[in-house]
Amino acid sequence: MSEKLLQIPFLPEVNSKTPIPAISQLLNTVPKYAVGFAPWSQFPEKPKVQFGIAHNGYAVLLKYEVQEAETLARYKQPNEPVYRDSAVEFFIAFDQNGYYNLEFNSLGTCLGGYGKERINRQDQAPALLKTIQYFTQKEDSVDGQSAWSLTLLIPVSIFRFDPITSLNGKKCRVNFYKCGDDLQKPQYLAWSNIDWPTPNFHLPQFFGDAEFMY
Repeated sequence: MSEKLLQIPFLPEVNSKTPIPAISQLLNTVPKYAVGFAPWSQFPEKPKVQFGIAHNGYAVLLKYEVQEAETLARYKQPNEPVYRDSAVEFFIAFDQNGYYNLEFNSLGTCLGGYGKERINRQDQAPALLKTIQYFTQKEDSVDGQSAWSLTLLIPVSIFRFDPITSLNGKKCRVNFYKCGDDLQKPQYLAWSNIDWPTPNFHLPQFFGDAEFMY
């Protein structure tokens, strides 16, 4: 079991009219956390990845910042296999009944599902996934590395299998990932470390604890 504990700050200044580029700027002011574990020795590639997370009661506000040797971005339709591109991922569980996987490439394309384990997951409807607002930026290269950021506003309606009307004070279990199955050097990174023999992010026993502060 993970001993990670993440306190997710409340940003009351973000409302339904706040443009997402402004949210991206606000997320520069919250603590940053490294997606720094490379759990599988056969995949040692370790790009620099960090995220900042907050909420405003009705949406998760999340920003990833990535520096990597190669960025792959091909998939443009919801629920396409973005994990084969350069992808960042957010998994969250509010109880023991199941967890949500939300996976994004650097274009903001989302694959989303819900279930108890890696198999037999329920896809989220493309129309619902399109309610996630996103803002992508290609950053200046650093030491020859490709650099990009992705800001997300994930409304609580995405969590449709849980009766959530407000995130205020809500406790959950989470993990954050970076992957890229089809990169020249595949990579699999996690915020909360995973003790498993082969690459698998769908292991909620290794999620970390989190609380939406208010």
